[in-house]
Amino acid sequence: MKKRIFITGGASGFGFALAEFYAQQGWRVAIGDIQEQAGQQAQQALAQLTSDARFLPCDVTKEADLQRVADTLSEAWGGVDVVVNNAGVAQVGAIETVSLEDWEWIININLLGVVRGCKVFTPIFKQQKQGHFVNIASMAGLLDVPNMSAYNSTKSAVVSLSETLQHELAPSNIGVTVVCPSFFRTNLGSSMRSTVPNMDKTLDKLMSKSDLTATDIAKQVAAAVSQRQFYVLPHATGRRIWRLKRWLPRGLYAKLMQRQFTKVKGSK
Repeated sequence: MKKRIFITGGASGFGFALAEFYAQQGWRVAIGDIQEQAGQQAQQALAQLTSDARFLPCDVTKEADLQRVADTLSEAWGGVDVVVNNAGVAQVGAIETVSLEDWEWIININLLGVVRGCKVFTPIFKQQKQGHFVNIASMAGLLDVPNMSAYNSTKSAVVSLSETLQHELAPSNIGVTVVCPSFFRTNLGSSMRSTVPNMDKTLDKLMSKSDLTATDIAKQVAAAVSQRQFYVLPHATGRRIWRLKRWLPRGLYAKLMQRQFTKVKGSK
């Protein structure tokens, strides 16, 4: 039987790159997204690669939407093998300038969207006695970059959630992978909220420096799923800084981050 995957935020960006990769491998691929036109176009492109490609309108802030997807795939496919909680947004700004409305907005999507996906699909995985969650976090969830407290907090929470579920779901033969990329070319900036002037230009510059594409990272994720690997940290520089954070005294690491933050501000 063909393997089955469902990806939130799959109509564009990294979600679509992942869907495209799995479609090329002959998997049944379903993407969920709030952008219906983009979702339909993505479905048409995926249909050229696999015999079963579906677009299911889905808003991750609504548990009922995810439940409807789960019910649809259970009926059509008899279940699903991999669920990728990918949908996410960005928020940039100093702590005193970011509104609580923006905090609630990003938490509802980046964190609770992942929570809802795991909550809805876990019973299906348990019933079929196997399954795998892929939760898309960020190096921002591991590294405390200034002026990104809201984004960092949601992504670190996704890491913690994933670590917890790795232990909790292992007895049910359910795997978990958490993906923590650094900046790479994607469409994250299209929905970004920022109180920092010209942040869109800064983000574009940071993304353009990546030596990895969305497709490169999709391949790493697929390999991690097949090997039941937990952490995926695609960027070498991000991995090095993460190790420094874990090994260095906090004071030395803080100085390093402040120096890097000053360089980024100066390059705008």
